Amino acid sequence: MNVLKAVLHGFDEFVLIYFLFLNTGYLFLIGLAGLDVAQTIRRIDFAGYDSIFANPLTPGVTVLVPAFNEEPTIVETVRGLLGLRFPEFEVIVIDDGSTDNTFGRMQEEFGLVPIERVIPDDVPTIAPVNSVHAPSDGQNLLVIRKDNVGRRSDPMNVGINAASYPLVCMIDADSLLDESALLRVVKPFVDDPVRTIGSGGVIRAANGSEVASGRIIEPKMPKGWVARIQIVEYLRSFLLGRTAWGRMSGLLILSGAFAMFRRDALVEVGGLDLHCLGEDAELVARLHHAMRKEKRDYRFVFVSEPVCWTEVPDNLKVLGRQRRRWSRGLAEVLWKHRSMMGNPKYGFIGMVVLPYYLVFELLGAVVELTGVFAVILGLIVGVVDIRFAGIFALAAVGYGLLLSFSALTVEEFSFHRYSSWKDLGSGLAAACLENIGFRQLHAYWRVRGLFNAITSTSKEWEDMPRTGYDETDVAGNAAALVAAGAGGAAR
Repeated sequence: MNVLKAVLHGFDEFVLIYFLFLNTGYLFLIGLAGLDVAQTIRRIDFAGYDSIFANPLTPGVTVLVPAFNEEPTIVETVRGLLGLRFPEFEVIVIDDGSTDNTFGRMQEEFGLVPIERVIPDDVPTIAPVNSVHAPSDGQNLLVIRKDNVGRRSDPMNVGINAASYPLVCMIDADSLLDESALLRVVKPFVDDPVRTIGSGGVIRAANGSEVASGRIIEPKMPKGWVARIQIVEYLRSFLLGRTAWGRMSGLLILSGAFAMFRRDALVEVGGLDLHCLGEDAELVARLHHAMRKEKRDYRFVFVSEPVCWTEVPDNLKVLGRQRRRWSRGLAEVLWKHRSMMGNPKYGFIGMVVLPYYLVFELLGAVVELTGVFAVILGLIVGVVDIRFAGIFALAAVGYGLLLSFSALTVEEFSFHRYSSWKDLGSGLAAACLENIGFRQLHAYWRVRGLFNAITSTSKEWEDMPRTGYDETDVAGNAAALVAAGAGGAAR
């Protein structure tokens, strides 16, 4: 019993210190991101997006959309993409063996007809292409049909092979982009075409928002608390976290829901990994690996203003599957690129970023769950007193609330996407729920994902059911669309 008490006491103190370091690091990232966002807003009127749009030398973009059973959202997604403000681009939808009416919806909406198209094999793929289709009216849309092999990277690599332009933008089939999103995420390539090999934008939850013609015309908080909690998560991680890492030249992840790369760089490293669930992070890590190994000057850029709106899971069952997959994917990426970790040859990425993701992102869930269990057990056997338990809760939960409130504050005083007081109140309530109950459940999902990676459990992509967007009457909302566009330009 004395040994047990000593072990529990020592472990509880370790977990307390761990939480303090973890949350202080998060607070530092949010503060750094806040400074970057403020500078971005001040410079936005002088960014020269109109010049990029008018410049004949602006590189063309191929937008890749892998689609598997996306019937509820695919038409809205494609319609919105075809209406993007950009001088020269194409949209390629890769129908990855859908078993629903995904292709039928696109065929009916866009008048698709079969065409002859030879697709090169610049990067490896698994399933062969079955057919290629294009609109009869000559729109800049291509639809490729292939069999499903349970890997998102396979349709993406097919799209890379079929891409006609030097820049490739990857998005999800349930994503809606702001009208000027391509202009903004292309700007780093225009400013520094030699060094820039990748850029990414912000991911936000579209659930509950008003949609018309593939555009978000009024962002709103979703009705369900599962989706509301993800609003806060995405602000803290996808906006502020990655903004801060980008400012420090330490981006490890450009979300596969909205990321742009130079096609020649993708071909050089062999496209996306066909056997990794975290294929977006693995691609960025592999590009870091290759560029550092060859001592080439390069950069990844995170742009905090162009927004990709995506449908997030609205129930715990589907969300749990998604988070287990994310955790497993991160474990696979860190293991595959372990030779970079702690290696001065790979600079800031090897010495700081990868160790951070290992200690605080991958193993953080293990420490959190065992820490909560150890404190409860310590209270039972008398090792931990109420005072220590209170300090522990303050470090774990109270600090977490501070971080979430800080993220909401930066959002409110910068981009101000949610205009009503009701939405702000819902966000604050969601921040509380996230840290009391949901966070511990999330840690459990992450631990299961790590366990699956260690035990080599099946790594097939699981289908995420879509509910689709509530389409607003387009004819009756022309003024709203114009206002949304003007507001986006002003922001």
